[in-house]
Amino acid sequence: MILLALKEYYDRKAAEGTIAQDGWIKGGIDFLLEIDLDGFLQNIADLREGEGKKKLSHSFSLPNIGKQALKHSNSGKDANLLWDNAAFVFGLGEKGNLRLKSMIEAIDQWMGQTSDAGVLAVRSFLQRGLENRCHFDPALNHPEYGKIMQEGSAKISFRVLQTSYRAVFLSPEVASALERAEGTEDPNSWIGTCLVTGEQNTAVEATHPVIKGIRNAQPSGANIVSFNKDAFNSYSKTQSFNAPVSKVVASRYVKALNTLLDSPRQRLNIGDASVVFWAEKQSAFESDFSFFFQEPEKKDSDAETERVKSLFESVKTGAYAEDSGDTRFFILGLAPNIARISIRLWQVGTVSEFSAKIREYFDDFTIVKPPKEPEYYSVWRILVNIAVQDKSENIPSNLAGDFMRSILEGTPYPITLLQAVLRRIRSDTKYRVKPVRAALIKAYLNRYHRFYPDQRYKEVEWELDTNQMSVGYRLGRLFAVLEKIQEEANPGINATIGERFYGAAGTTPVTVFANLLRLKNHHLVKLESKGRVIYFERLLGEIMEHLKVFPAHLNLHEQGLFAIGYYHQRQAFFTTKKNVDLA
Repeated sequence: MILLALKEYYDRKAAEGTIAQDGWIKGGIDFLLEIDLDGFLQNIADLREGEGKKKLSHSFSLPNIGKQALKHSNSGKDANLLWDNAAFVFGLGEKGNLRLKSMIEAIDQWMGQTSDAGVLAVRSFLQRGLENRCHFDPALNHPEYGKIMQEGSAKISFRVLQTSYRAVFLSPEVASALERAEGTEDPNSWIGTCLVTGEQNTAVEATHPVIKGIRNAQPSGANIVSFNKDAFNSYSKTQSFNAPVSKVVASRYVKALNTLLDSPRQRLNIGDASVVFWAEKQSAFESDFSFFFQEPEKKDSDAETERVKSLFESVKTGAYAEDSGDTRFFILGLAPNIARISIRLWQVGTVSEFSAKIREYFDDFTIVKPPKEPEYYSVWRILVNIAVQDKSENIPSNLAGDFMRSILEGTPYPITLLQAVLRRIRSDTKYRVKPVRAALIKAYLNRYHRFYPDQRYKEVEWELDTNQMSVGYRLGRLFAVLEKIQEEANPGINATIGERFYGAAGTTPVTVFANLLRLKNHHLVKLESKGRVIYFERLLGEIMEHLKVFPAHLNLHEQGLFAIGYYHQRQAFFTTKKNVDLA
């Protein structure tokens, strides 16, 4: 199903002319060596785009003559046709001669007895350098680019000044050579039935092309389909013949996936997973999807907010209801593994189904918050706020995929989210219950009880709810009031009860609340305003009216409600004070 969907995406993009055709691959070139017909360097053209150290290669459709040429697992062999890194082009390193010879052999093998002046000029340039490395000195000692060339990693191709093509590989003769090769069947190919399309008597790919761009995977590339040990083989079949996929389909699904991984608009990094997504036909939802989950840049935060508002309004406006919402939409999450790429997430639905689920997710996370807080929380911001030290590399590996899956399926959020956020709240000392953490707890609890109804549970509101009878919620409110009294009685205090006793109060209330209530009496005496004393005493009475005893222990859900009650009450103090100031 996954490979078929990717192959169909390739077919769609090929029809639109926005993906490399068979025999070609999308790739970047950093420099063009501008040479004359005799193979002598005249100039170096810098094609990189951007500023400073973040310059990006210029994108081309490049000749694709084989998996090993792209992977370079044999460091001295398998050069690409008319383009490669500087180590191959200039024959750098211990295997320099081998690399140069490989560049020349690729031209001879694929172009044969060509009469193309540009191709012949490139061959002459390489041959002269093989015979005498001084021929490369103008490039390797170039005042501006020489050091970059010597490092060996820059991607290089050629332009022959006396020809009309921007790069030699854009010559029609090169395209014809690749087309002939694609149409020629290898007599040594294994013939079988493709499991993806069902096509019979077709050439089967022995080892699939490599997939690049997965976070923390091998830089040279990795595979989804691979058999690297005899124990995985069956019926005496080796390599990918155990799961036969035709050469054409293997090339196309990999090309489609690499294109998605290279697209910032159709790729997300969530935890350790690389998530790509696409629609079966062009869709506004396809281009907007990433904005609903990733952290927006500061300059784009307003645009991000507008997109989410449009998502909420799409039920009325029909913004994402193409063809009555029947357009299929695919989401694939990939993560690196030791031997191959693992599938972390695979979701198929319609545009209208996914847009409804995402609206529900944003609605779940609605909560009262300070003015400068983001209006909507990205998945990244939520996860990083429950990770150790607020670092994305500390997000638990499976949690991101589980969270995304629950959003897209509309199922309860994973309990590991609740456990993680409560751990972070207990381990921090200041600003424990941040708005994003409170929103996460609210979202988890409300969605959980939608699936597992409990008559004793009252849904958590987005702001302070004085009718919420949960013991945990009321204890959280009580703790916030006691802390507020202490702060007003001792302005500038170094450590409040929130910093010293939150962990115990939120898990084993019986151990601390009796002492905190006695301490409160001393704090009330210090307040200069009798009106404030009366206000706090009434508030304490309202909260404690339904608290019969202090529990010995709060379960996870009640610990979550404690945090929300504490957060809601703290926000209510701020809102009330703000309204009084305005009056």
